[in-house]
Amino acid sequence: MKNATPRMIACLLLLAVGAQAQVSSGREGVQVTSAGQTYTFAPVFRILYNATDPGMALKPAGIKKVEYNVLTWKVKDSSKADFIQKKINASMAGDGFDDRILRAKSDWRTANIHHAGESVTLQASGYRRHKDTVFFSFPAAAGFSLSAYVLTAAQPYPVLHFTFRAARPGFYSIGYTGAPAFSVAQAAAIWQPLIWQEKRVPDAAYLTPAFMAPLPTTMVNDGRNTLGVLASPQHLPFQPLPMLPNSQFGIALVNERGQVQPQLYAPIPGGYGSQMKAGHVFDFSLQLVTEPKNITHTYQHIAETIFGFRNYRRNDIASLNTVLDNMTAYAMTDYAWFVDSLKGFAYSTDVPGAVKNVSSLNPLELALVRDDSVMFEKRAYPLAEFMLSREKFLFSLDSLQKIQSPSRKLKGPVAPLSELAALYNVFGKTNRFYLQMMEREYRGNRVRNLDVKEKGNSWINAMHLYRATGDTAYLAAARRMANEYLRQRVYQPQTAFDDPFAGSFFFWPAFTNRWIELSQLYEITGDTAYLNAAVQGARQYTMFTWMAPAIPDSMVTVNKGGKAPMYWYLRSKGHAQMYYPEEKAPAWRLSETGLTPESSGTSTGHRGIFMTNFAPWMLRIGYYAKDTFLMNVAKAAVVGRYRNFPGYHINTERTTAYEKADFPLHAHKEQSVNSFHYNHILPMASMLIDYLVTDAAVRSRGQISFPAEYMEGYAYLQNYMYGSRPGTMYGVKDVQLWMPSHLLATGSTELNYIAARKGNRLLLAFTNQCASPVTSMVTLDRAQVKTAAGSRVTLLNASGKGGTARPGAGIVKATPLKGNTFSVTVPANGIAVVAVENAVPQVRFQQRILARVEDNGKDYGEIKPGNAKALLFKLGAYGRRLFLYLQDDDNLWRSVRLHYTDAAGKEQQVTDAAYPFEFTVPLRQAYPVQCWLSLTGTDGRVVTSEKITLGN
Repeated sequence: MKNATPRMIACLLLLAVGAQAQVSSGREGVQVTSAGQTYTFAPVFRILYNATDPGMALKPAGIKKVEYNVLTWKVKDSSKADFIQKKINASMAGDGFDDRILRAKSDWRTANIHHAGESVTLQASGYRRHKDTVFFSFPAAAGFSLSAYVLTAAQPYPVLHFTFRAARPGFYSIGYTGAPAFSVAQAAAIWQPLIWQEKRVPDAAYLTPAFMAPLPTTMVNDGRNTLGVLASPQHLPFQPLPMLPNSQFGIALVNERGQVQPQLYAPIPGGYGSQMKAGHVFDFSLQLVTEPKNITHTYQHIAETIFGFRNYRRNDIASLNTVLDNMTAYAMTDYAWFVDSLKGFAYSTDVPGAVKNVSSLNPLELALVRDDSVMFEKRAYPLAEFMLSREKFLFSLDSLQKIQSPSRKLKGPVAPLSELAALYNVFGKTNRFYLQMMEREYRGNRVRNLDVKEKGNSWINAMHLYRATGDTAYLAAARRMANEYLRQRVYQPQTAFDDPFAGSFFFWPAFTNRWIELSQLYEITGDTAYLNAAVQGARQYTMFTWMAPAIPDSMVTVNKGGKAPMYWYLRSKGHAQMYYPEEKAPAWRLSETGLTPESSGTSTGHRGIFMTNFAPWMLRIGYYAKDTFLMNVAKAAVVGRYRNFPGYHINTERTTAYEKADFPLHAHKEQSVNSFHYNHILPMASMLIDYLVTDAAVRSRGQISFPAEYMEGYAYLQNYMYGSRPGTMYGVKDVQLWMPSHLLATGSTELNYIAARKGNRLLLAFTNQCASPVTSMVTLDRAQVKTAAGSRVTLLNASGKGGTARPGAGIVKATPLKGNTFSVTVPANGIAVVAVENAVPQVRFQQRILARVEDNGKDYGEIKPGNAKALLFKLGAYGRRLFLYLQDDDNLWRSVRLHYTDAAGKEQQVTDAAYPFEFTVPLRQAYPVQCWLSLTGTDGRVVTSEKITLGN
């Protein structure tokens, strides 16, 4: 393989070893031989006992650079009080942060499972074999008895079942501690959910509770095989929603000798089912995992063979196009809580009085793709001003506000370099100030979100400078630095949380390599070293997605008594109860499988978030690498989950509330099911466009292709942006993506579509999301597509599965359009692409904003009084805007007056008497505009600035 390293080749060879493991048994336990190595799972257990409740509680761990909550227990012996509770500052507050965890009273505690009670270790003293079952007997012990057996022929792994009988009352936990153990040096890789991956070995014997385990096991890979101890699926039921109070077990990795050894404890000390009376009997089953695969492929194998993961979702309730229409309409309502005066979405869920934005590219994409001038004027343009002027994504006028470290300063741009590059490209590279800002950002560092400092001179930023300028020196720098990144970060398993590219270890992208950006570098260069690294990172990211509990083939009753779930955090904030009818829904539709928790720091409360911006990237990378697991995870993350913006997360119990079209159409205090982060609405809509376009590209096997810009945002909110440049659909070149709201109606919810225009031709690609063929009538909106008697429909891809069809080739038939209606048949999980000939799209806005207008006039200036910056936006044939803002605030100035000349040379004035001091002036035509300021200080003095001129 081109550019493959020896380590990668070894991994591929390891994956090729697929022989069935050989299982034998004896007094020592169960021996499993796989890939030429024999491992012994010994019949060894550790019994933990507490006469009184050990006070199980989640507490913030003191792991350097990482926010994470771990299980702890009270101890009476101070020598075992080895847990030091992390001190939490005022900035860590808001949705997802539980004060009952973060700020509860500190006492003598341990996070070491081995210290969580009086301990007795038992090893089997005898055994007998009957057919494929081995029965183990254990020596008598005071206070309890234990028996166990192993089903050696069970598939895919031997099953160990134990029975525990309590002889005295108390709190018990039975740990299986007989799996093979390895020194850290012997381990090639490890995994303990949620945060320990690669070779980042836990610094203590932490116990991960069942509800925090995407799969209920820890794993060790020794270079040949991956080993684990897996809780059987019945111990992690689908109902009720997994949470700490109903967690039946915990899993651990570090043993008392500091070795890595998969372990399982059931029940959890002080947890569900751990309190037992004399005579109480407790049974538990677990599986002894040995796989000749690396850890991510073992994760996949367990998910698919034990927990039934597959391509399991379909649209069912609504097409993604319907969702997109509903969501973008919602984004323009008052319910979406956009604060016009602050040019941002309210962030009151977390930070009262603040606004927070992600990117100006999200609404700009929506305006372009959906041909929507209102979206541009009301959201895209104001956010562009915000992103260029504000210091941080989180903006608050309250200088005393500390939660999540907001800023009130206008010391932008907060827009990352990649966003500046995208804006530069979208508007035809006529706005030179974007290029100046990019070069300045490349030379410096900046804090944009929370307190994370970002380095300007990185391979990622060099890559985006190359995309903006075409300067091959930037590409060479990007490749040079990226190759070093591969050497230091990708080809060497991480042993600590010290990746300099990660910043703060909080959101999941920090815990893996930069696989999203690596995939972009692969697309630019074709170098498979970057693709292989991206696949590695993407597969590691899948280990944050829920694969358990297994989804039953049954209906689930939700909203019992007509009440939707009440999220405890919102109850504490005084939110009103929501009501939805009691109903039954299929379990698969309610499942979190394929979603991730929000972050390491909030994973205890935000079980599954609907913001799955990773999905289109996984779909693309899965296609490039022929990795169906990545593609199935991508689909599971998006398809068939909602009809409108669904809020943020699944958190307390299963419900259909966030499936409803009207779910977000309530005032903030009337939302009680989950949290609403209003700055997420537009990025989620962009994610849907990215998924729709990528799904069509993948199913067409590359015959559908649209160029894209990169929307970086922050945290995990990355996606591709479409609509600024034309693409190709089955050989038809220079087609412009054009998907206005309610463009068409279909008779099946299972059909998603993308639409593009070229002249008097409308091209439509329909993708079927279900496992059965779909035949549906399609009706075009007469107000948006004008047709005539000669209008007809041709099918461009005869097989419905992509291929090499071209215009005039592979066409099955050309049928006249009946009114504005035609029929289409789409194969199961397939694609059908049609061209509607002699159909005239009624374009309203898109062609004007994208028009290339040559304009080299000056577009940036500075005015010294007030530290003012003046920008002249050149917006194609749509117009121009003068934007001027002051970096000085109301500690210096009481009011500011902008003077400027109009097209006739006449002076105009506008005054701003409240901070932030900023001005927007629409300019109907291109002309040299002269501007200056009159500033009134807090002491009443007036200062008049120099004059500057922008434009031709």
